[in-house]
Amino acid sequence: MDVKMGTILVVDDTPANLRLLAVALSGRGYQVRAAPTGEAALRMAAAETPDMVLLDVNMPDMDGYAVCDRFKATARLRDVPVLFISATNDTQSKLRAFYRGGLDYITKPFHLEEVFARVATHMELRLLRKRLQDHNARLSHIVADQVREISDSQVATIVALAKLAERRDDDTGAHIDRIGAFASTLAMVAAECATEDPRLHRDFVGMLARAAALHDIGKVGVPDAILLKPGKLTPEEFDTIKTHTTIGHETLQQVLDGYPGNEMLRIGAQVARWHHEKWDGSGYPDRLAGTAIPLAARLVAVADVYDALRSRRPYKEPFSHEDAARIIREGRGRHFDPSLVDAFVEQEGEFEAIWQAFAERPAPMRSVVALPAG
Repeated sequence: MDVKMGTILVVDDTPANLRLLAVALSGRGYQVRAAPTGEAALRMAAAETPDMVLLDVNMPDMDGYAVCDRFKATARLRDVPVLFISATNDTQSKLRAFYRGGLDYITKPFHLEEVFARVATHMELRLLRKRLQDHNARLSHIVADQVREISDSQVATIVALAKLAERRDDDTGAHIDRIGAFASTLAMVAAECATEDPRLHRDFVGMLARAAALHDIGKVGVPDAILLKPGKLTPEEFDTIKTHTTIGHETLQQVLDGYPGNEMLRIGAQVARWHHEKWDGSGYPDRLAGTAIPLAARLVAVADVYDALRSRRPYKEPFSHEDAARIIREGRGRHFDPSLVDAFVEQEGEFEAIWQAFAERPAPMRSVVALPAG
């Protein structure tokens, strides 16, 4: 291994020792930087990280132990090997040096050949460690890229199936796209409003945008005669409609059992089962109330109702943004989590912009009946 490119910072308050080590190590091919004080050494290291430090122990103002402490307290410098050089040869001083993070201890008066041997050994270990770290970093990037590619393929497949299910009662397939955009926007605003829920973070928001697509996947288990019925549903038919929450949850849970680390499936299963629960406990299927309703489901509940109000249905004309927003506000503390309604109010304009963006998509030329909200 070529060790000649290593940079050594030599620190010693005795000019003769400093000059001797600098000349000798330079002659061996190392790049040497000399510092007469601890403060000067720290300034040099801050400007350019050395590969090794030869550090005198007994120096005025700041001794070698204090300099080593500063190196170990600095993230960029803590892995730089420190070799102490001292005229003090007692066991306690050597142990103190090792406890402070030194890798070796050379006593004065030193033999240059001993210094060369120890420096070469530690420099080689330093460079090998750096190469191993670089290699591991490259491997990590390769693995991360492969995992991301597999994950993206899985997500694309799952979302495609959700869109296929959605097309049974939504010609454009834009409903689940809007729900994902509404829910993630609401989550971001809620996070900015300093909600007490620690789960509102960037990764959660990004995953929610995709997992929200699974909220109505259980519709595949609802008969067409009920799902596509143009008239008012009977109580029995509405009970059947309600089963799309448990069907979706059970289906996703079965898949999740085989892939327990899939966060999208975990959030999707929660959303599928509980997005029709209400804050006051009057929803379905489990009549959960308050924060017992998973956060993802509470977010999608607001998004789903807003979208249902804005959409045209066989039994109603679409509501304006103003009317839909008013109904969301009126549901604060009854249908919806109060803090999420507050977040909605903060960003009502973004909801309208999302609706308009997706509304501009051309719809196919056939017409089917959509599922009533609720």
